[in-house]
Amino acid sequence: MSLTSATPQQLMRLAVDLAHANRLNGGRPFGAVLAQGHEVVATGVNEIIASHDPSTHAEMQAIRAGTQRRANPSLAGLSIYASGHPCPMCLAALVMNGAEQVFFAFDNQDAAPYGLSSEGTYQRLRLSLTPPPLPITRIDTGIRAAQLYGDEAWPAA
Repeated sequence: MSLTSATPQQLMRLAVDLAHANRLNGGRPFGAVLAQGHEVVATGVNEIIASHDPSTHAEMQAIRAGTQRRANPSLAGLSIYASGHPCPMCLAALVMNGAEQVFFAFDNQDAAPYGLSSEGTYQRLRLSLTPPPLPITRIDTGIRAAQLYGDEAWPAA
């Protein structure tokens, strides 16, 4: 896949593949791709286990890498492709800094059986996603939640 002409489905699959690789390396199964149009600006994986820093979510890591690379803190014109629905912290960073839209592969219901849902945090903060603060769209990658989060076999490439 070219990183300069990827389709939304390819960008989402890259985020999910990053999440899977991170899980295989002992991290949490979350990956993100920051993109401008069809071009990858930066990627990130959840680094909480390795860094002991609770703010090192995949989306935050992609944002950090992308804004540093561009030498610009604005996310205007950029979209995030996240393997899981962004938590309130990540979504707030995207909204506050002008991201164009959010795409995700798995929602909180998919993640809940594996203890990976952020729905409880949304509830504790009394935050509603209706209406969403920016366009949030699910993209199917053909991967099942049990393959990323559980013990179901990862599909052959």
